[in-house]
Amino acid sequence: MDFNILAIVVAAVVPLIVGFIWYNPKTLGIVWMRESGMTEEKFKNSNILVIFSITLVLSVLLSFSTQMLTIHQMGAYSLMGGNPAEALPSYQAFMEDYGTAFRTFKHGAFHGVLSALFMFFPVIAITALFERRSWKYIFINTGFWTICLTIMGAIVCGWV
Repeated sequence: MDFNILAIVVAAVVPLIVGFIWYNPKTLGIVWMRESGMTEEKFKNSNILVIFSITLVLSVLLSFSTQMLTIHQMGAYSLMGGNPAEALPSYQAFMEDYGTAFRTFKHGAFHGVLSALFMFFPVIAITALFERRSWKYIFINTGFWTICLTIMGAIVCGWV
């Protein structure tokens, strides 16, 4: 099982592109700013290059781990220890039979949605509740990550 580095990098750019649209003042940016406590002054005094750079690095980590959520063959890969050269013949037989099963953009998108709703939503909501943020804030951020993970899942799973 090879990691598709190009798919990981392309998927990593998704949060930057979607974020540019999602948090733009012409879409949900103004509401998000109000709900998060962000001000124009805070935004202007931040180092956007550093923020985007760190976001890209963290997005690479996220897209790498998204493969494990969307590609079922990763389970077989991890069970045999990660070194196909040392795997038993049953691993090779399994991969010959099922190596590309469920490796579609649609399947990856489905698992992206599931991970957003069952992993990201609870984490965002719990954190926001303790921070005394509104449900608008929770749903704006959950919506953003649902879209991102749907697209990222589609890319890393379907790009065979």
